[in-house]
Amino acid sequence: MQNINFPAGYLQLMPYLIISNAAAFIQFTKNVFGANEKARHMRDEKTIMHAEINIGECVIMIADSTEKYGVRRGGFFIYVADADATCQLVLSHGATTITPVSDQPYGRSGGITDPFGNQWWVTAQNIA
Repeated sequence: MQNINFPAGYLQLMPYLIISNAAAFIQFTKNVFGANEKARHMRDEKTIMHAEINIGECVIMIADSTEKYGVRRGGFFIYVADADATCQLVLSHGATTITPVSDQPYGRSGGITDPFGNQWWVTAQNIA
């Protein structure tokens, strides 16, 4: 396998979401997961052409959908300190429950769908 070069601060593979109301999604991730906005490039005064957020070391790229680029939602698995508290916070920001938080062999975990149609699997790892 050959060496692959990519910019510092990025991972070899990153999710790229094309959604309706990218600005609201960015604010949602800031409110519930402490996301940090790295970049925002506008297509016009209302439409995000390209944006990037960090949650921990993960980079998520986002753009507003257009007639040419339709909605492309995603699914995420995120480790948090407290799955119950995080899911409650996410629900208070308009998400819905897919699977209630419960104990699993890999940790305490639950599934939610955010107001933009993306699925998040929120997990707190069991530490023995």
